[in-house]
Amino acid sequence: MNVILALLFLVALTCVPALELRASIPAGFFALEKMFDVTLKWWWVAIVCVAANIVLGIAVFEILLPCLALMRRWKWFDQKVWPMFERRREKLRPTIEKYGEWGLAIFIGVPLPGTGAVTGAVGAFLLGFDRRRFYLANAVGVLLAGICVTVLCLLIQNGAVAEGSWLRRLLIKEM
Repeated sequence: MNVILALLFLVALTCVPALELRASIPAGFFALEKMFDVTLKWWWVAIVCVAANIVLGIAVFEILLPCLALMRRWKWFDQKVWPMFERRREKLRPTIEKYGEWGLAIFIGVPLPGTGAVTGAVGAFLLGFDRRRFYLANAVGVLLAGICVTVLCLLIQNGAVAEGSWLRRLLIKEM
């Protein structure tokens, strides 16, 4: 039962837009044993968090179309807000055509605040990406972020990062 709760916790933490797998993978490495009295293999943590983050990006991308269609029914939104989206889209179109889904994948894959699958999904939707292009960029970007964060956690866990270093203090809350 504790394993299921731990996995659900990882999925729920991954679904928090500002955190995503950048927080859930370190939580899976360093907090599950204290919280749920469970130790998961590192690759289970990585697989669960990456899969949940890919699904999260797809869900946000797919939900945007019906929500925006509903909002465009309101006259003020269609006249005041929608033209701003259109102007921004046209301004960014040359950059999107130049870098395409690989630029979006790198944006999603950089494990920094403000990037990630949710932000990438909103940006891709507003910039007119089709499903296939976004799904590819989302999967590649989330996989890239998952690899970066997992490798960093493995380095910390296996002692490659010294006890008193700033990197360890940044990622691990000592209790």
